[in-house]
Amino acid sequence: MIAKSWQPAVNGLIVIAMLLAAWQLLFEFAGRQAMTAPVETFRYLAQLLTTDAFWGHLAETSRAFLFALLLAVVLGLVIGFLLGAHRFSSEVFEPVLVAFYSVPKITLYPIILLAFGLGLPAKIAFGTIHGIVPVAIFTMAAVRNLSPILLKTARVLRLPPKDLVVAVLLPAALPEIFTGIRIGFALTLIGTLLGEMFGAQRGLGYLLMTAIGLQNVPLIMAVTLLIVLFAASVSTFLTIIDHRLHRRVS
Repeated sequence: MIAKSWQPAVNGLIVIAMLLAAWQLLFEFAGRQAMTAPVETFRYLAQLLTTDAFWGHLAETSRAFLFALLLAVVLGLVIGFLLGAHRFSSEVFEPVLVAFYSVPKITLYPIILLAFGLGLPAKIAFGTIHGIVPVAIFTMAAVRNLSPILLKTARVLRLPPKDLVVAVLLPAALPEIFTGIRIGFALTLIGTLLGEMFGAQRGLGYLLMTAIGLQNVPLIMAVTLLIVLFAASVSTFLTIIDHRLHRRVS
């Protein structure tokens, strides 16, 4: 009998094994012109990680993504708290945020390029506009749906606005806020990579787009694998924290 503490790890290993088996079967069906086998892809990725040029692209993407994620979280929290604290404002601007969220952001990229030009600022801006909306919406909803008892208690204690946010609003709204940050992480990563694919001269997105143009299948598969491994690992970690935060308040 497998101990309960080991069950999630075992389930994860089973899923990984099934995905690798499906990948191998798909390779056998599609052929080398469309994709590379798992072992070959991991080997090629290991070779890439030994080159300085690849690390330069990786560092460029990491820098753009981290700045974009930081801006998306900070601005999203500020917007969410301001709108959530004022019900009329949240009712007016929530449809605007949802409408902006539904707009394909790639249509805004020409405006981003005109405003920021080619380079790091454009990638940061494009990543930020992808991630800021879910953080703002979840924060706004969390603040708006806080228990009235908490707010009444804070008024009775005559807490200043700073203490109200730090001691009352933020702890009570943290689970929902973190859910928004988790979704914002994934969308910010997508936005940063798209920005590199369509208007950059460095980064993993640029490298991937160049490989597609040259039909370099091993490079396409290796870069995609690295992005998937990073996104899946961080998303799994954030999901675990998210579930624990929600269980703590339930």
